[in-house]
Amino acid sequence: MADSATTTGGTLAVPAAPPAETRAMRLRNFWSDYRQSWVALAALAVIVALAIGAFGAPFLVPQDPYDLANLDWMDAFLTPGEVGTGGYVHLLGTDNAGRDMLSAILYGLRTSFVIGLSAGALALAIGITVGLTAAYFGGRIEALLMRVVDLQLSMPAILLALVLVAVLGQGVFQIILALVVAQYAYFARTTHGAATVERRKDYIEAARSTPLPTRRVLFSHLLPNVLPPLIVVATVQVASAISLEATLSFLGVGLPLTEPSLGTLISNGFKYIHAGRYWLSIYPGIFLMFTVVAINLVGDQVRTILDPRNSR
Repeated sequence: MADSATTTGGTLAVPAAPPAETRAMRLRNFWSDYRQSWVALAALAVIVALAIGAFGAPFLVPQDPYDLANLDWMDAFLTPGEVGTGGYVHLLGTDNAGRDMLSAILYGLRTSFVIGLSAGALALAIGITVGLTAAYFGGRIEALLMRVVDLQLSMPAILLALVLVAVLGQGVFQIILALVVAQYAYFARTTHGAATVERRKDYIEAARSTPLPTRRVLFSHLLPNVLPPLIVVATVQVASAISLEATLSFLGVGLPLTEPSLGTLISNGFKYIHAGRYWLSIYPGIFLMFTVVAINLVGDQVRTILDPRNSR
């Protein structure tokens, strides 16, 4: 990153500020630092395995648990390891509708990944736009945008999501929209803090003094230099979005019963747990726990690598 401007023939030129290392070398160095922690490597392996299982579920599991034509009520409440009428082993048992629990969990996990990644990406895009705009223009625009962000951050995300879902209704799109509104403020605050520091540097002043479009200054010069903290926040917020979706579905205001969801599976099985049918809630809960913990561990390692204080 270059912090000074140069002049050519009396005309102020914007420094190209190319990185000292190539992108490939940066990735190699990042991976070299990342694999120093066996815990982070194990967490990444868990995420990859869960993602393969979730998105490859139609090819890996014995049934589509949400296709009523494939369900047999005679298979209801089979214990883990029992053989059903279809002739295959239900490794994690079945629920009250005869659904194979492993199949239902992997389908629900796919929904969790889709919702978490979609909500995280949209919240990141909106938060970056709000944060960069506030930091770049300053003045009343900055005061207005950041007061709205501060007001939203003062409210618990789960409370805001509950209110929005109650207004919007149930469904995947409604859940994603509610999570985006509940989470974009975290990205906006982080972007604003990093961009405010970068805005005072010479290379931004040089870019602003040229006839470059504002959007190019924002997204080509300012944004690349505020991305590291955003990557960390994005990792944490994806895990948070998955947890929030499961919480909303567990409370009965998230996804409808016809949509696969880990929260719905846990909620459905909770009423049977005192009857000894522990697998209906315990196994979806274990998969949810491993997913959220693994993502957070990866985020912790990424934060450690990108923290400039660790390079001293």
